[in-house]
Amino acid sequence: MNNRICLSTPHIGSKEKFFVGKAFANNWIAPVGPNIESFEKKLAKLIGVSHVAALSSGTAALHLALIVLNVKPKDTVFCQSFTFTASANPIVYLGAEPVFIDSEADTWNMDPDLLKIALEEANQKNKLPKAIIIVHSFGMPAKMIQLRMIASEYGVPILEDAAEAVGSRIEDTHCGNFGEFSVFSFNGNKIITTSSGGALLSNNGICIQKARFLATQAKDIAPYYQHTNIGYNYSLSNVLAGIGLGQLAVLNDRIAARRANFERYQAYFNKYNSMGYSFQMQNEPEGFFSNRWLTCILIEPNNNLGLTSDIIRIAFEKENIETRPLWKPLHQQPIFESYARYTNGVSERLFTQGLCLPSGSNLTDLDFDRITNCFDAILEKYAQCCTIAI
Repeated sequence: MNNRICLSTPHIGSKEKFFVGKAFANNWIAPVGPNIESFEKKLAKLIGVSHVAALSSGTAALHLALIVLNVKPKDTVFCQSFTFTASANPIVYLGAEPVFIDSEADTWNMDPDLLKIALEEANQKNKLPKAIIIVHSFGMPAKMIQLRMIASEYGVPILEDAAEAVGSRIEDTHCGNFGEFSVFSFNGNKIITTSSGGALLSNNGICIQKARFLATQAKDIAPYYQHTNIGYNYSLSNVLAGIGLGQLAVLNDRIAARRANFERYQAYFNKYNSMGYSFQMQNEPEGFFSNRWLTCILIEPNNNLGLTSDIIRIAFEKENIETRPLWKPLHQQPIFESYARYTNGVSERLFTQGLCLPSGSNLTDLDFDRITNCFDAILEKYAQCCTIAI
């Protein structure tokens, strides 16, 4: 059996080992220390925000942001439906109710037209949401200019879920600098990683200070342990922040590799599209720059000899190559099916037709050859079946 080709694996080098080694050498094996401070400062400078709190996960960052935004039981929070469940789970942690907003077909992210409709209806009912969670799916920036203008009309803050979008931007503005708050994830499968980890970003220093307080078990200033607030164990360790420092140093290289993967896949599928097939990929609108965290394709069976994304996924698994369907919309998830939603069918089509392909920055030429050879064999088989059927 060939070695497994995974969807997106950590890509670690000598820089990470250097900073982790410093943590061990200086005995900073704790959720405080110089690596954390340096990591926060460098991340803030990269994104162009004033304040960053390094945390244990992107989910923790979302949770704390919603608390700081004063989300209470029975409040509503609008949330993009085409995303991982972690984008919406913290809403329910707080007893609030998510309202799911579907995607537009260009970037696969929140549809500005549907957001406008949802906000107008909420305004008429005198029940505007406490926040709007917008996600940059697979590293592609959402249409933040339009979305931000609409949100500002109603005075609703944006919580930008940039978990997959470190290094992505619109013109010169980085993802993570469009909302009142934003979050990143540094999980092991992200474009850069701290093994597990995340960050909360904002230009509001008072709110970030409050988030840090809550993230460290909400310990009051006293010579003994005293707590007047419920707190959380959400801090990032100094050791893991050392990994993050090394990863930030090579971020541009990682983005270049992921974008090169996308371009290589695009050239490959363009060859088949010129033969009458129809493999679609995620658009990058003018002025947008995606880190191309994951390369994804859409397969319309009627235009591809009846071939489906699931047939391809199963065939790849037999060759020990990992692929994954695109996000199942949250409004179709059993845990969220009772909540309100504004849909247009886009995210459902993306889920039905979509497939994520191996996209790691350490993908080799041999890996890519195995992937394309597998595709070639699948398409040759279906072409022969179609010819026999005729």
